Amino acid sequence: QVLSLPIVVIVHGNQDNNAKATVLWDNAFSDIERVPFVVAERVPWDKMCDTLNLKFMAEVQTTKGLLKEHYFFLAQKIFNDHSASPEDFQSRHVSWAQFNKEILPGRGFTFWQWFDGVLDLTKRCLRSYWSDRLIMGFISKQYVCKLLSMKPDGTFLLRFSDSEIGGVTIAYVIRGKDGSSQVENIQPFSAKDLSIRSLGDRIRDLEQLRNLYPNTPKDQAFGSHYNSEWEGLG
Repeated sequence: QVLSLPIVVIVHGNQDNNAKATVLWDNAFSDIERVPFVVAERVPWDKMCDTLNLKFMAEVQTTKGLLKEHYFFLAQKIFNDHSASPEDFQSRHVSWAQFNKEILPGRGFTFWQWFDGVLDLTKRCLRSYWSDRLIMGFISKQYVCKLLSMKPDGTFLLRFSDSEIGGVTIAYVIRGKDGSSQVENIQPFSAKDLSIRSLGDRIRDLEQLRNLYPNTPKDQAFGSHYNSEWEGLG
C-alpha cells in the first residue's frame, strides 16, 4: 500500500467547491509524517499567501503571480479588518473556518468560494490580460476611489467584483463641470458575458474609457486584445 494525495468523494456538483478547498488546505498545510486526515486548523497568513499565489499561477497558467498589494487586499477580506497595516497581517494566523466556512460580511459566500470564482474567470477569459498586467484585480472599491479621484476624466482600471462570484468590473472617473470627480463602477462581467464579447472589445466599445490607470491610452494598453473582426465598425 502507498499513501495517495488527498481525495474527496462528492455526490453532487455543488459540493465541488468545498472539495477543492479541502484538498488545497490538506496539500498545503499537512505534515508529511502526519497521522492520516490530521491537518492544522490555523496556519500563518504568509503561508496562506504562498498557497494562494501558487494555486493562482497553476490554475490560470501564468508566470505573473500575486503582488504585495494583492495580499493586503486579500488579508483585509479574509480577516474583515480594514484598519490593520500590511505588517500587522504578517503575524496573524488564518483558520479553516475563515477560509471556507464563515460567510463574508454582507455576502452569501465564503472567502474561498469568492477566490475560486476569480480563478475560474481568469483562467477561462482573462489569462492574457492578467499576464500583461492590465488587470489590477484584487483591490477594494474604496482604494479604487482614492487612486482614480485625482486622475483625468476617463481614467479606468479593472478589479474583481466584491459582490459577485466570478465577475470583473471596470471603475472609471468622470468629472463634473465644477471639476469634482466621481468614480463609477460598470456592472460586473461574468465568464458568460466575456464569452459573447471579449473584455478588450467591450473596453473599446465604451467611449467614456480613455486611459488605463495610471496613464496609458486604452488603445495602446488593449490594442493587441481587440478582435480584428470588429475593426472599422465603431
